[in-house]
Amino acid sequence: MKPLRNDCFALPPGVNWTPVEEALERLRSRLHPVVEVEREVPLSQVNDRILASDVYAPRAHPPSTNSAVDGYALAGPLTDVPCTLPLVDGRSAAGEPYMGQVPKGYAIRILTGAVIPAGTDTVVLEEDCEVRDGQLHLNGTLKAGANARKAGEDIKVEDRILTAGTRLSPTQISVLASVGVEAVDVYQRLRVGVLSTGDEVKPVGAPVTDWQIYDANRPMLSALVSQLGYELVDLGHVLDRAEEVRAALERGAEQCDLILTSGGVSAGDEDHVSKTLKEHGDISNWRIAIKPGRPLALAMFRGTPVVGLPGNPVAAWVCALRFGAPAMALLAGAEWFEPQAYTMPADFSKNKKPGRSEMLRARVRDGKVEVFGSEGSGRVTGLAWSEGLVELDESAQQIEPGTPVRFIPYGSFGL
Repeated sequence: MKPLRNDCFALPPGVNWTPVEEALERLRSRLHPVVEVEREVPLSQVNDRILASDVYAPRAHPPSTNSAVDGYALAGPLTDVPCTLPLVDGRSAAGEPYMGQVPKGYAIRILTGAVIPAGTDTVVLEEDCEVRDGQLHLNGTLKAGANARKAGEDIKVEDRILTAGTRLSPTQISVLASVGVEAVDVYQRLRVGVLSTGDEVKPVGAPVTDWQIYDANRPMLSALVSQLGYELVDLGHVLDRAEEVRAALERGAEQCDLILTSGGVSAGDEDHVSKTLKEHGDISNWRIAIKPGRPLALAMFRGTPVVGLPGNPVAAWVCALRFGAPAMALLAGAEWFEPQAYTMPADFSKNKKPGRSEMLRARVRDGKVEVFGSEGSGRVTGLAWSEGLVELDESAQQIEPGTPVRFIPYGSFGL
């Protein structure tokens, strides 16, 4: 695949503060798939993979006109009622079609899914008729084609049934199988490296002092990567040492298609992620008008894109979802997506200042949107409590209970 340009994340001169929608549009316009294509992968192995080429139906679905119900097949329409039709000896069943011709004015027993025999085009439900002495007795009118599923009414031969960039799910695999597609071309799984930094951060299980914290970001981001269907490369945790950060990024550049880091991307003395990227790569610090979040380091290191997330867990989570998830999808060969949001009444009050978008941890109860009691970006309990995000745009807003707000469930990001 064509690599990304080293300057793909560069901001225009004079741009220092970027609204959320503008930042997302810039990402979408500058990224493209970076993974190779695997050819002719069997359907048994393509669940949660991303389709690399359009798929066209080699066969119609259904392949033959068939019955939607148990009943009797005849030639329609049937308007001269009540009437009696003689029955043909035999029946048409799923997998055992009647091979003869049904004479005009006759009917034949048919079961659900069975091919409608030649000479008939309409099926009457067995509940709407009566058989006596080998004769079919009908009392109601019947339109031609009633209770019949026509050949190709769902899919015609050569119809495009799925497009490149589609993430395959069990339901889409069913569509492929229904027309006899045995294998498809899919993109290789995007390999995403996750790296944590910080002297104060310790991996879970390590001994800690009062001035140290356990690493919440790496397990969180690793789980996110895996749940989104990508291949996780755990780059571990490194201290705030330039040589350690550089070595970890070099490992990531060799093994990964994308690197997610958390912490160390500001301009402080010990922010060695941003320093290393400046010295050995190409970095742009996007100051995005979003709370929580704001700083988002986007860089190229040895040809590999790096997304530097904030160190606070809530900010890292919000930025990973809002910017990282659609960017990873595009790099992986899928379509860029804008998460589905729902307008729902608020069950909270808030006086929002103008200038930045805000993402509030939220959940829905009894048809109303609740938000977590604290907006602090270090309050990890709010992450477990929440089921989605309320997104407020840059404008000043006075929100009271009942005010319509934009709620984005986590499922809209593919979780």
